[in-house]
Amino acid sequence: MNGSELGEGSMKMEVIEKEKLVYMWGYLPGAMPQRSPLLSPIVVGVPQQGIVNAGNYSWKDVCGGGCGFAMAISDSGKIITWGSTDDLGQCYVTSGKHGEIPEPFPLPDEISIVKAAAGWAHCVAVTETGEVYTWGWKECVPSGKFLGEQAVDKEVSDGQSSFPAQQVTRHPQGSRSKVGAAPGIETRGGEDGAKRRRVSSVKQPAESSSPGDEGPSALPCLVTLNPGLRIVSVAAGGRHTLALSGQVWGWGYGGEGQLGLGSRIRMVSSPHPVPCIDSSSLRKDRAMGLSHGCPGSEGQGLRVPGNYIKRIACGGRHSAVITDAGALLTFGWGLYGQCGQGSTDDELSPTCVSSLLGIRIESVAAGLWHTVCISADGDVYAFGGNQFGQLGTGTEQAEVQF
Repeated sequence: MNGSELGEGSMKMEVIEKEKLVYMWGYLPGAMPQRSPLLSPIVVGVPQQGIVNAGNYSWKDVCGGGCGFAMAISDSGKIITWGSTDDLGQCYVTSGKHGEIPEPFPLPDEISIVKAAAGWAHCVAVTETGEVYTWGWKECVPSGKFLGEQAVDKEVSDGQSSFPAQQVTRHPQGSRSKVGAAPGIETRGGEDGAKRRRVSSVKQPAESSSPGDEGPSALPCLVTLNPGLRIVSVAAGGRHTLALSGQVWGWGYGGEGQLGLGSRIRMVSSPHPVPCIDSSSLRKDRAMGLSHGCPGSEGQGLRVPGNYIKRIACGGRHSAVITDAGALLTFGWGLYGQCGQGSTDDELSPTCVSSLLGIRIESVAAGLWHTVCISADGDVYAFGGNQFGQLGTGTEQAEVQF
């Protein structure tokens, strides 16, 4: 999904900074008439001259993620998309066509995008003023007005999850997180939420649909955030989203703990703070014997190194964040060991990867079943599923920790 890593079946892109060329390879059905994969890198053409809103016809950045579709940012701050995934509305297919040629996505003309990410079936973007726009699969588009960290009244989002329905339970006794289900959070997999949305819908003049229209996709929406809150980075997973302001915010599907709220929460319909630093998220049993462990007292969790979060990444059903001190925390689905905790258990709260304590982690990327991170010394660590050799270890054996 992203950081810079993509899940199986996704296309990959690489930027050559000097020439500002974008190369792609892999499977991108909407951009390839024969729907056959690209086995070697090819250059992606910039938007054609004369296209409305194309702006500066040069590349600025590429966006990790995207299953069957691709997304990049132009020098003028426009989102450029191509490809499609069954008209779910992530890229230019909101107009009903499959984009074989990169074209600007119809966001408001006056905004400039600086960061963006693509998930399995949704997209999220950050403007230069710290605002967040999101679109695509409806359950990934938040509803309700965010009023800050205080308890507020929030709406419950609509629709059944595309994941198998399951009975969702609270975090077991002894949870490392004290965060429970708040308003705007749905914890029962079999219940439909009220079909209500309170987000600002961004539409072109020719569009006649409304935010309440039925269908799997939602039009681009401006996420309602607390006044003064400035988002600097976003990440999109299979069905969930993280946003970073120093504090981590999350919304979407959380059935495996990928939102880090301490419970198997089926749906979070508005941005909620993810407790990373202040929660007891360093496992004492794994930290014993580590000379570089963190201070703590008997009966209490050990504090994670750092004061704020500086990097975020979303995988298919798991997430990873990095503190300013270089500590790596993971949470969510752990079946393939992608959380790096030495087991295949799900992590319902952000948990420090204790085997990496003492190593300053600078960057992280999360795929469908695996996680990769880079240290300040330039070393690469990988863990999780390895069915296709994605860990680069020379074997196909999964790794539950580095």
